[in-house]
Amino acid sequence: MSVPLWVWFAVLAVILLMLAVDLFAHRRAHVIGVREAAAWSAVWVVLGVGFGVLVWRVWGAEYGQQYFAGYLIEKSLAVDNVFVWAIIFAAFAVPRELQHRVLFLGVLGALVFRGLFIAAGAALIENFSWILYVFAAFLILTGIRMFVSRNEHVHPERSRVLSLFRRLVPMTNAYHGQRLLIRKAGVVVATPLLAVLVLVEVTDIIFAVDSIPAIFAVTSEPFLVFTANAFAILGLRAMYFLLADLMHRFVYLKIGLAAVLVWVGIKMMLLEIYYIPTPVSLAVVATIIAVSIIASLVATQGQGRRDISTDVAGSFRSATPAEIAEVGPLWRRRARAGSPR
Repeated sequence: MSVPLWVWFAVLAVILLMLAVDLFAHRRAHVIGVREAAAWSAVWVVLGVGFGVLVWRVWGAEYGQQYFAGYLIEKSLAVDNVFVWAIIFAAFAVPRELQHRVLFLGVLGALVFRGLFIAAGAALIENFSWILYVFAAFLILTGIRMFVSRNEHVHPERSRVLSLFRRLVPMTNAYHGQRLLIRKAGVVVATPLLAVLVLVEVTDIIFAVDSIPAIFAVTSEPFLVFTANAFAILGLRAMYFLLADLMHRFVYLKIGLAAVLVWVGIKMMLLEIYYIPTPVSLAVVATIIAVSIIASLVATQGQGRRDISTDVAGSFRSATPAEIAEVGPLWRRRARAGSPR
């Protein structure tokens, strides 16, 4: 697959443009409702699918199918990410109007880290073809582990990352709007929002360790791996606000995701023995995800939306007007030479 350099820059420009539009649309902190989340989800899905159609038209059906297979895998695995985000937000009592800003910054970080992972993975595969079998074994073991631990719950309040963050960074327990850092009593301290952002980024890095090898099972083209990842990730924030309080209904989704990881691991393991056509891979992944979602919704029929309940990581709250008034400018200007102090 020959992709000119200008096409890479054009895709990156489109991604940055859409992120700028999203940031402008949500420049003021507000609670994102289901209707708004559904509208933005539709925008991101149309954008991702439209790009896949463009790949199909320009580079042919095989590459188009590889893109859609990778996009579907990334989108499916991202649902588990959404569930973990909901638990983190509940544990830190993050006000709903501040959650979009955290996820926006989290997505920016995810694009950077996944780009680095994809570049590293492509270089490893090009120079050490046997690494594919390591990826395959890792995916199969990860799928089995996900199935076995499907009923276990995440506990952000026990995170080693959070413990290390609290030891290294002074932190207040009050949210000061969308600010990550504030100056209090002459000292720069973090707000709980920065701790949440760190946990969101670390969580995505952990999930990327699973998802990046999974997408290499259906395509070895770095351009398709990156774009499928990027367009799947761009819609994660809207997906969160659409599905977060419905996660209790997806009771069989973990089993479906585990099956997807095992399937792509087996496909990668058999690559040198028997090549499974991309349309077959796409159909298998789509069927597994569809069955797990439909079975979940049927089993939990009649259950409505509800908030995630979890242990609280601390007594977090919104800052009072008096506390906000006490906060000074984050960066102090240096006094000019000869000026009175």
